[in-house]
Amino acid sequence: MKVVRTIGELRSALEPLRGGRIGLVPTMGAFHEGHLTLLRKAREECTTVVCSLFVNPTQFGQGEDLERYPRNEARDFELARAEGVDFLFAPAPEVIYPPGFETWVEPERLSLELEGVIRPTHFRGVATICLKLFNIVRPDLAYFGAKDAQQLAVIERLVLDLDLELEIRAVETVRDDDGLALSSRNAHLSPAERKVALALPRALEFGARAGREGGDPVVTARNALVEEPGLKTQYVAVADYAGPRLLAAVKVGRTHLIDNVPLKGTK
Repeated sequence: MKVVRTIGELRSALEPLRGGRIGLVPTMGAFHEGHLTLLRKAREECTTVVCSLFVNPTQFGQGEDLERYPRNEARDFELARAEGVDFLFAPAPEVIYPPGFETWVEPERLSLELEGVIRPTHFRGVATICLKLFNIVRPDLAYFGAKDAQQLAVIERLVLDLDLELEIRAVETVRDDDGLALSSRNAHLSPAERKVALALPRALEFGARAGREGGDPVVTARNALVEEPGLKTQYVAVADYAGPRLLAAVKVGRTHLIDNVPLKGTK
């Protein structure tokens, strides 16, 4: 595995490899099994695998957890190497956003709902960094987790609207044994907070079951979250993100958590 820090070096390294399939796994590091699942999927399907490791400052709003976001570059390097990554692209912020940078990709409808309400500039940052990575790497395939369903919808819309020549691969949410969706932010949870956080996947499953039985998934999930006094519900909603999904976000202590489940067989 080669660690690359600059755009020019990565482009030069990839140019002679363009006869095969190039896969990109964009990440912000702090790897967990969800990230590794994406890397394994890319390794299965592509001749060259590029993983980006960049904590993108522009998708964090004022007062969010940019400084607290987990970072362990040395550990991430070793995990990426073990999964057969060919190039780990780990640029400094000034490489991606040089002085004078002022051009942004601004999703409209998708950035104004759910996460976009509580994080107004988040999807502008997501769409911009993804477009930059797509232009730098020029992958044939790019891999994203379905846990971030709204983000996935933004990226799929970006690719469609801007006629980008790549395919987005969605990989279903990976969960811990207790049902909590894997997230780098889980590292912020104390043992007591983690027990509280388990109300999130539990409520979503209650909601999905209610939907299958002809009930209201949103009301059911919201009522289940209200019963847990240790968390603050930020939203519960159904959205058509590559099919109907029940989504929710909560705050547990200082930690923002999101999750979703597909709604199958709802009446």
